[in-house]
Amino acid sequence: MIRRSFGKYNDDDFNIGWEVDAAVDAFSIFSSKWTIEILATLYIAGDRRFNEMRKLLHGISSRTLSDKLTTCVQNGLVDRVVDDGPPIRVIYRLTEHGREAGRLLSPLVAYMKLYQGKVVGPK
Repeated sequence: MIRRSFGKYNDDDFNIGWEVDAAVDAFSIFSSKWTIEILATLYIAGDRRFNEMRKLLHGISSRTLSDKLTTCVQNGLVDRVVDDGPPIRVIYRLTEHGREAGRLLSPLVAYMKLYQGKVVGPK
């Protein structure tokens, strides 16, 4: 049923291409370095200002954080909210789409915690 509401895939009841395209799209967004960390930080810690995010994300440069937040905003995962102040403050918060992504990622985090040290990483 859900496939029928997506334009180019609505002529087939079952279209493997739809699932493959969706998986590729999801992995292209979430596999980018720092994206998962940014989403997880906002999901767990809540709305944050830029410097708060930078302090929570150990090892990320200001430039990288700025670029990744811009990408997350463009992808509809994060909102950039400007408070006119004074002083002017910018808050980053998850959109509904971003919160849903956080809910979907939570079981993976739980899995990794449960099997930490038992799951073989890249060789």
